[in-house]
Parts: sequence; C-alpha cells; structure tokens
Amino acid sequence: MEDLSLHILDIAENSITAGADRIIIRIVEELDTNLFLLEVSDNGRGMDKEMFEHACDPFYTTRTTRKVGLGIPLLSQSAKDCNGDLTLITEKGKGTTITATFQHDHIDRKPLGDIEKTMIVLIASNPDIDFVLEHKKNSETYVLDTSEIKKELGDVPINNMEVIKIIKDDIRAWLNQVNNMIK
Repeated sequence: MEDLSLHILDIAENSITAGADRIIIRIVEELDTNLFLLEVSDNGRGMDKEMFEHACDPFYTTRTTRKVGLGIPLLSQSAKDCNGDLTLITEKGKGTTITATFQHDHIDRKPLGDIEKTMIVLIASNPDIDFVLEHKKNSETYVLDTSEIKKELGDVPINNMEVIKIIKDDIRAWLNQVNNMIK
C-alpha cells in the first residue's frame, strides 16, 4: 500500500465485515516527540483467540475470496520499518483496536495520503455506520463524527452528494489549515 490512508480503508473495511456500527479513526502527529500514530477502533465482533494469534500472519485470512490477508501484516511491517510498532487489542463480542506508531520523520514512513477520499468512500458506501475521524497535529485537533452530522441532517441521508461534498471540503480545509500553520 502506497500510503497510510489505504491502510485505514482496509482496516475499516475489516471492521465493517466484523459487524461494527461505529468506527473511530484516530491520527496523531506530534512533531515535537517525532510521533505519528494511527489507530482504528471498532465495536464489531472482535477476534477469537485463533484469529488474534494469526492477525499478523500474511498467510492467514478469514476471507473466502483469497488465501492471504495482507492488511494488518503490511501495516505492522511498515510501522516496524519506521522505528514503530503495531498493537492489537481485541475482545470477542466487544470490538478491536489496532494502533500503529511510526517515527514521524522517518524517511520510509509512508505519507498519510488522501484521507478525505478514504473517509468519503467509507461514509458514502456505509451510511448506516457511524464514523469518527479525529486528527490531532501538535496542539490542533479536528473531529468529524457522522453520528452528530446525521442528527443535524434529519431526514437527509448522509450519503447525499451535497452532504458528501461538504464533508470532503471540511476535511480538506482542516488539512490545508493545519499544514499551513505548521510550515
């Protein structure tokens, strides 16, 4: 995977497959401590012991469409290549949290990528699932919570194209603002 937003998409899709109806995506960039943290939490089925033990094994997958599961193993390797690590916490029936840490300025750390497009794909194709995006860069924090947006929208579906454009523009404005402040 060429950027971290594709890892987010893959893990969130796993969460959806696991029956999650709330997925929290947390990105933390702390330039002072040279930390880049990526975390995806869900309230899905969680993993049983066997699945947990094999989660970082690329030759193990529960999918029937292919014989390998590369998402978590590739993210784990990417984190380790950048002086970081991957942790996985799961409880059967309660959900899963995957956290990857990276040395922020490591030459091999993949860029965040197109996070607004990733979020739009998730939201537009899964309107019944609540997504939270929390992106913290130093002291600045952005939070997008689709459950709050849905309350404001009333009968208008969250995957209405006008709503999707507003959400995408809002994420893009945050990224532009915070990146310009930190340069």
